[in-house]
Amino acid sequence: MTRCRTPRLSARLLAGLAAVFAAATLVTVGAAAVPIPTPVAGPAPVPSLDLDRYLGTWRQLAAVPQYFNVICARDTQAHYSLDPQGNVAVRNTCTTWANTRTEIAGTATVNDRETGAQLHVSFPGVPTQERLEGPTNYIVTALGPEYSWAVVTDPSGLSGFVLARAAALDEASWQQVRAAITAAGQNPCWYLTSPTTGGGSDIVPLCG
Repeated sequence: MTRCRTPRLSARLLAGLAAVFAAATLVTVGAAAVPIPTPVAGPAPVPSLDLDRYLGTWRQLAAVPQYFNVICARDTQAHYSLDPQGNVAVRNTCTTWANTRTEIAGTATVNDRETGAQLHVSFPGVPTQERLEGPTNYIVTALGPEYSWAVVTDPSGLSGFVLARAAALDEASWQQVRAAITAAGQNPCWYLTSPTTGGGSDIVPLCG
C-alpha cells in the first residue's frame, strides 16, 4: 500500500502496487543488468494475517523501483488504520528530493478472507487505481517475528516492498528478508534500499 505523489500524486507502500515493470525485461543495478523473468505462478500470501496487528505505521526500508516513487528521496512510510466501513485507510508519506513532504491517501480492501493477506489498494485520481474494489494488487508474502517486518508484492511478482516498524533491521533480519524475497520467486537484486532517518542512508541493491 505504498506510493508517492508526482506532482499531484506520489507517496509510496504497501503497496498502489501496479507492476510498472510488467513490460520490462531488465532492471539495471550499477553496471550489471539483472534479468526479470515473468513468474509462472503468483507469489503466495502468508497463511494468516492479523489485520489489527498489521495496522499502524510501517517504514519502507527497500523496494523494487516504481514510476510512482521516484520523487521520494527518504523516509517513505505507510500508515494504516481502519475506516468507518471496516476497510483499511491508507496514508503514504515521504520526503522528496526537494526536501518537502508529500502524501497520498487511499483505501485497501481484503480480497482473501481465508488468509487476510491479499488486498486491493485504490487511490482516487490514480489511473487504474480508482476503484474501491478490484483485483488483488497487494500481497503480504512474509512477516517477521511480532510483525516487525513484512515483504509485500503483487500477483505478477514485479513490484516489491520491504516494510518494517523500526528504522533499521539487524543483519539476521535482513537475511530472513532476502530469503523471503527469494521464496516469493523474486531476486533480492531487484530491491534497492530506501534511506530512512535513524537507519540506512545508502541506495544499494539488497544482493550487494
